[in-house]
Amino acid sequence: MTDDPLHDFHWCAQPEAAGLVHGALAAQLALAPGARRLAARLERETGIRLSDLLARLALPSPGDHTTALRAAGFQPADGAWRHMAGRFPALVDGGTPALVVRVDQQTAFRAAQGAKSTTDAELVPRWTVSDAWDGGSAATPAAAEPAVVAAFAARPRGDPDTVAAQAALLALVDEAVASVGRDRACELFFAAERGYWQARCPAGQAQKSRQDALGIGWANHDHHTFRSSRPAFTGLIAVLEHLGLRCRERFYPGGHAGWGAQVLEHPGTGIVVFADVDMSADELRLDFAHQPFADGEAARPLGTVGLWCALHGESLFQAGLHHLACLVDFDLARRQLEAAGVVSMAPFTDFPFLRQCFTSGGTWTVDGARVERLARSGLITAAQAAQFAAHGALGAHLELIERNQGFRGFNQTGVDAIIGATDPRRAVG
Repeated sequence: MTDDPLHDFHWCAQPEAAGLVHGALAAQLALAPGARRLAARLERETGIRLSDLLARLALPSPGDHTTALRAAGFQPADGAWRHMAGRFPALVDGGTPALVVRVDQQTAFRAAQGAKSTTDAELVPRWTVSDAWDGGSAATPAAAEPAVVAAFAARPRGDPDTVAAQAALLALVDEAVASVGRDRACELFFAAERGYWQARCPAGQAQKSRQDALGIGWANHDHHTFRSSRPAFTGLIAVLEHLGLRCRERFYPGGHAGWGAQVLEHPGTGIVVFADVDMSADELRLDFAHQPFADGEAARPLGTVGLWCALHGESLFQAGLHHLACLVDFDLARRQLEAAGVVSMAPFTDFPFLRQCFTSGGTWTVDGARVERLARSGLITAAQAAQFAAHGALGAHLELIERNQGFRGFNQTGVDAIIGATDPRRAVG
């Protein structure tokens, strides 16, 4: 850890590596008519690029690519070439299948595509599909999975006593890890979180129905965003770490933002979490993921994140995810969703290597007791209390994100504008 936590992880675009991947993909698509048809359908029907679903890709043969791979930043690991500083599929030297597409479940994909489009002749040897999670141990009892799925889906979401709720959830996570392994428990937990969020986010429902029509599910997820109050933040991180996620960079949009985040990533599944919390710039240098903030919510004004949690509950419990970010062709997906009645907000990032926007958020009813408690504590005005009680407040969003040149990072500055734009207090005159 350096003296500047914002630069412990410094992500850069990787144009040389992207060029290698682009060339390898073009070469394999030329040999795989089924994959070409899938790529066309993905763009036409979902606004998704095939490249964002790639798990593994064979390099063109014949040829020795070692020098070019190393020069572009790839390193050999686990029988493939992997790029630790960029978001790319694993590259392999020849062999079959030469192109592997990641989907949520192979069975759902094959059923959605139909037998005519997924014959063995088309899937093998040039391309095939894999589940979003394809690891695990032969010793893992398959019979345990349904119970874990059911437990995560039905877990208590009310959070009147957050400390007790977090302790109960930690116990549930540990039981799931013991039953099916840490990687699989992580996949199942986040599938349940996406399901809960999706049920409360119309934009997510609209995009998921388009993706389900092709059988890919949420295999294009980029990151999951949890919002937390200050007192509950270390408990949120503890749950994520019990699932196997590891802290990556710290995030602070600067200026007078009043909030920051801890980014986490799971080494086995690739799942990324953005954990938001109200905080000040001087607190960034603390280990705020593991050391509780020195004060409680009542000791400071509520920022955008804290107010959202105070109105709706913790993301880990009652509120669910604030947003799910899914990888798409940015312009194409926005046009398609707009045609389907889903409006996007103005982009808050528009770089060649990273483009991002939220869909317009749905409004959630706010519990009257929460509003009254906030007003009584002086944390919202009387006008704001009347607005929230009568009309509710912004809830969840879908984020559309396009990554190019393997860029893995986030926009440290522009994101504050969109967070401010989603503050429910802006709706009160």
